[in-house]
Amino acid sequence: MWPYHPDLLATPVPRYTSFPTAAEFEPDVTTQRHADAIATATGDVSLYVHIPFCEKICWYCGCNTAAANRAQRLASYLDALHKEIKLVGEMLPAGTRVRRIAFGGGSPNAISPVDFVRLFDELVLHFPLHDPLVSIELDPRALSDDWEAVMRAVGASNASLGVQTFASKLQEAIGRVQPLEMIEKSVKVLRNAGITSLNFDLMYGLPGQTSDDLAETLVRAAELGADRIALFGYAHVPHLLPRQRQIDGSALPDQHTRFEMARDGHSQLVDAGYVAVGFDHFALPGDPMAQAVQSGTLCRNFQGFTDDQAQVLIGLGASSISSFPDLLVQNEKNSGRYRMLLSQGHLPTGVGKERSVDDRRRGAVIEELLCRGRAKVSSDLLARAEPRLRPYIEPGLARIEHGNTVVVASHALPYARSIAAAFDPYRQDSQRRFSSAV
Repeated sequence: MWPYHPDLLATPVPRYTSFPTAAEFEPDVTTQRHADAIATATGDVSLYVHIPFCEKICWYCGCNTAAANRAQRLASYLDALHKEIKLVGEMLPAGTRVRRIAFGGGSPNAISPVDFVRLFDELVLHFPLHDPLVSIELDPRALSDDWEAVMRAVGASNASLGVQTFASKLQEAIGRVQPLEMIEKSVKVLRNAGITSLNFDLMYGLPGQTSDDLAETLVRAAELGADRIALFGYAHVPHLLPRQRQIDGSALPDQHTRFEMARDGHSQLVDAGYVAVGFDHFALPGDPMAQAVQSGTLCRNFQGFTDDQAQVLIGLGASSISSFPDLLVQNEKNSGRYRMLLSQGHLPTGVGKERSVDDRRRGAVIEELLCRGRAKVSSDLLARAEPRLRPYIEPGLARIEHGNTVVVASHALPYARSIAAAFDPYRQDSQRRFSSAV
């Protein structure tokens, strides 16, 4: 189904959950600029609330998270987060409508159910909520029965479980042991709580993983009724993430095997009735994500592929990222400095990037290519990108139709990010490292 061109997959590329990407963020975005962006965020707005804690830290994880083993640290963080909610809520202009709230991490269920309800109450108190769609990322190892009532109380409809693999030997190899019974119980809790769109995060390219291991995991995920599946390739970068040194790098599958896993996993899920969402996401036909694919309204933001149409995403919490039409800004990553800034009544502005007109044009092309597989491109952008597109056009992975529309071939999904990167001028000289395309 997919042709293998290792030379075209050799260069790591961004996931393009924003453009410009976070690699271009600089410390020159002022607190006042951040505040001005919030103050002009009219219309529908989405919120992302970051909880950078987990009960247990998995060895593979690249998230900004820490162990939730000190009560005072959690309490101090939540106190600062409450302050930020109040501060940002007061800055929003009249007429703003919060239509979506996503809780991520880390693991939001690393805090207690009571603390989570208090956190949600702060959002209700300080933001103009308009029947928002509520989603939450969860760790099955910390999902007690109490969370069923919590999910029902906040009206959550979407949830994502960090499953990764059902193979016990692989769970031990990556430091995330969670027996099948634990996942089954979590699914039951969430369905009883009213969750109608349930995602499983799964991985390929794990140490010692075989094609049969992956196939069995995908069968199990479908049997458990996952409405969505995100199938990510494990990125082994122990020089950047010291916790990954606990993983046996010598047992990792080679690049060709990883490619075969991605290819076969894609085929298996499509054959099982899932709609492909880009290269590595899948959704059942009745799920809003699949419907967005079919209607041509799929979008991409810091949470990945989404059916969210809001032009503004406001991030709350340490290291969270906000997206405005002309500005990207990330909160302070260091939780200590994050708390200090809020204790002084300041927005916890960290780094960011002004989005020029050219950035927005290029970002629109990249999003179209990743979400719809084609993009109409202005003649000047196409002329500048053509030399970098040529290696993909020559083997038939991409083509130009009607003189100005770049199309990703239907059999070239693994190359979509690489093709999109042809429109990213920051990548030409950047030495920054990203994940492998497959």
